[in-house]
Amino acid sequence: MKLEATLVAAMLCLAAGPVGAQPYPAKAVKLILPFPAGGPTDIVARLIGQRLTEAWGRQVVIDNRPGGGGVIGGQVAAKSPADGYTIFLGGITSLVLSTYTHRNRPYDSRRDFMPVTLATMQPLMLQVHPTLPVKTLKDYLALARARPGDINFGTSGPGGSGHLAGELLRQMTRINIVHVPYRGAPPAINDLIAGQVQSMFGSPLAVVGHIRSGRIRAIAITGAKRSTAVPDVPTFAEAGLPGYDASTWNGIMVPAGTPRAIVERLNRDIVKILRAPETQQRFSVDGSVAVGSTPEEYAAFIEAEHAKWSRVVREADIRVE
Repeated sequence: MKLEATLVAAMLCLAAGPVGAQPYPAKAVKLILPFPAGGPTDIVARLIGQRLTEAWGRQVVIDNRPGGGGVIGGQVAAKSPADGYTIFLGGITSLVLSTYTHRNRPYDSRRDFMPVTLATMQPLMLQVHPTLPVKTLKDYLALARARPGDINFGTSGPGGSGHLAGELLRQMTRINIVHVPYRGAPPAINDLIAGQVQSMFGSPLAVVGHIRSGRIRAIAITGAKRSTAVPDVPTFAEAGLPGYDASTWNGIMVPAGTPRAIVERLNRDIVKILRAPETQQRFSVDGSVAVGSTPEEYAAFIEAEHAKWSRVVREADIRVE
């Protein structure tokens, strides 16, 4: 009897796990964002962080680490402990484009991260200052051809999705427009409103209000269909350039080696947030689409993006030092 009692006690201890262990998350979680506060990706991060805080009863702290086209934040996240207490809202720039645009990127996105879920898809929009005498894509292309090297376009940074969108447009139409990179979307938007840059490639997420007020004029939007946020803005195909698409996206990653059980918990809770009707509605108002996927679906999506954008970078010979 004594031996049986001892065995039962041992089994109960093993089932309970380590003494004092608490279910995840047992403390605050840091969500690293590789862009400054106030931009389109920051809007996504803060909504997810707020909903996770409410669901977990644990604070999710947004840690903005802008710079290097997302590489600075990516490096911080990649080198963080793989314990579930650092998650990363990466995207097309930090996870795919920088693979080809940065010679000495201090991390390998395939090796150093594990995918959790695709979070949002965001069309990109060609926007102009109202004083630029163009109202359609044909007008913009005609002006660029008439004044080669005189029209500029701002973006959230070198080697980013906006930059690649501009390069793809240049490759397809043979126009000569000048790239003006910024340290994140907010300063680029501010300078577009002020007329310091003439046009911009960026997500509509942070500029819908400015478009509605007339401070920014929208020319065309990427994607297969118009955005419900700006239904009067034609797609590039409708505007006369079929085959042009440069949509951007972001998703949740964790450092490689994070326990599978934690990845599954994060996936379950974040996908639930993304697929909630109120989240879908919140993002659709600003022209974004909340997705939610399995880790495997997200991994396959990332690989497809590598195949697509590596060719554009090579042809444009883009290098970010």
